[in-house]
Amino acid sequence: MISSIHFLESLPGLSPATDFDLTSLDDAGLLFSLRGAQDSTRLFAIQPGPYFSEYEPTFGSEVLSALSLDGADDDRRAVLVIVTPSQPDTPATANLLAPLVVNTETGDALQVILEGASWPVRAPLVAA
Repeated sequence: MISSIHFLESLPGLSPATDFDLTSLDDAGLLFSLRGAQDSTRLFAIQPGPYFSEYEPTFGSEVLSALSLDGADDDRRAVLVIVTPSQPDTPATANLLAPLVVNTETGDALQVILEGASWPVRAPLVAA
């Protein structure tokens, strides 16, 4: 995985930040930290497959084109979901409704809201 991400559009609530440093937080490369390159913003993200085995979002041609990706099978495409860490009374959750799509060659990324999908914004995070 690459070490920095440039969002083509800022994430909701984080404008104008578009550049983030990406750091793997585990040996398996499943958990990541996204830290704002110009500020102290810090987010966590995961590769969703090991936690949500049936999660296979599809993206329109406009998203793939904006990221210079050829299609769903493009090896340069990575999908991450933002995680809200657990608190004493609530489990960690993942936002499955708005995944991050990353071109791993260029570092360009978009957060995509999956229109018409029933994926939750706060899916409890448990190993699949």
